[in-house]
Amino acid sequence: MKSIALAALLLPTAAAAQLSIDEINGADPLSGEDRAAMIRLQVLLDRSGASVGYVDGYMGEATRAALRAFEAMNGMTVDGELDPELWAVLEQGGPATETYTLTEEDAGFEATPEIPEDYEKMAEMDHLGYHSHQEMLAERFQMDPELLAELNPEADFTAAGTEITVAATRVAPEGEVMRITVNRDTGRLEAFDGTGEDGKLIFAAPAAVGSQQTPSPSGSMKVTAIAADPTYTYDPENLPNADFDEVVQIAAGPNGPVGSMWIDLGKPTYGIHGTPYPTEITSMASHGCVRLTNWDAEHLAQLVKPGETVVEFTGG
Repeated sequence: MKSIALAALLLPTAAAAQLSIDEINGADPLSGEDRAAMIRLQVLLDRSGASVGYVDGYMGEATRAALRAFEAMNGMTVDGELDPELWAVLEQGGPATETYTLTEEDAGFEATPEIPEDYEKMAEMDHLGYHSHQEMLAERFQMDPELLAELNPEADFTAAGTEITVAATRVAPEGEVMRITVNRDTGRLEAFDGTGEDGKLIFAAPAAVGSQQTPSPSGSMKVTAIAADPTYTYDPENLPNADFDEVVQIAAGPNGPVGSMWIDLGKPTYGIHGTPYPTEITSMASHGCVRLTNWDAEHLAQLVKPGETVVEFTGG
């Protein structure tokens, strides 16, 4: 596991700092991939259930994969290309950005100091929380912390009453997920409302799926339980090259090894869970589990049915 360092405030770029809510909400992605248009596109995809992982305002493979998911959800030709037919449906999703006023509770948030890499030292901590107000707010609104800073170059994220521009991200989850597919090759999780091939895709997200040392399981299994704000137990027998001998219990927190949500798959040590590194979700590996951003894991947890939802692993 890489070190979880204190998050520093990131300097905005001049172009992004000039973007207003009206500019983003009125931007047309069909006219080009400028920053405002890409922010709007990503937020509207996310609100539809086709997660891009985190909103950063740049077109990339995660956004193109979300476009393909949106096309599949709406019975369109699946090619990952933004065209007038797709946009005509997607732009009905509402505003992409809005103003948020920091509350006293936001301002009173207490940051967690640097979290050590060593599991035994990590286990000595009482809570593995956010390292800064900026990180906490960026995660709440499913944004890259850098984008949050760019859109709010003069904001004091520690002061109640401060108004900030944020992504108007996902609405409340709807539906029931009966089947989940996790594709090792594409790094995508897809969730359907039926168990058969005719089930409708209702949620999709980028995922980190296993590694060469600790591959994800094969075949299918069922969701057995859900745990919000989970603690996690590390057994050195289940980890290759473990540098500790005793079983250690890691405290809960969004910056803990399994993030803010755990969806248990009934097989010891395996689950679908969050991560302390949301901006690296498309490039990281896992210890055999399925990692999503914390917010995607929380979203999925509201849709699955323990004892009924089937999870199928596919690909290499």
